[in-house]
Amino acid sequence: MEGSRKRPAHLWIVGVVSALWNMIGAYDFTMTQASPDTHLAAYTASQRAWIDGFPILMEVGWGLGTVGALAGSLLLIARSRYALAAFAASLVGLLIVTLYTYGPYPPPPEMQGGAAVALNLVIWAVAIALFLYARRMQAKGVLR
Repeated sequence: MEGSRKRPAHLWIVGVVSALWNMIGAYDFTMTQASPDTHLAAYTASQRAWIDGFPILMEVGWGLGTVGALAGSLLLIARSRYALAAFAASLVGLLIVTLYTYGPYPPPPEMQGGAAVALNLVIWAVAIALFLYARRMQAKGVLR
């Protein structure tokens, strides 16, 4: 019977840890939108100009990626089948941001390099893993 399975312990672990991880991105996005002068005070002028000049599609992608991922984590904890859609939306947002960042709208030189690439790879790995995890939980009938 679909959705009748008990919540496995790993669902709590994955859900809570991923929610904490995804809160970082959602917080950064929210604070950059709501209070850029305070939140971006430590950024250099070129970093600030890059962020302030984001094309609208990049802003939408950033919001979709970060808020979608956090929503996915919270929906996972709630055992909602919509967790999969939220994680899929977050992947779409991440793809948009990645295409802009490594295409027509590259960051300033001080925001490029090995550490930035490594962080992007980690973000992609986590996002894909969460999507696959939610898909598996849905297939097993854990999500309702």
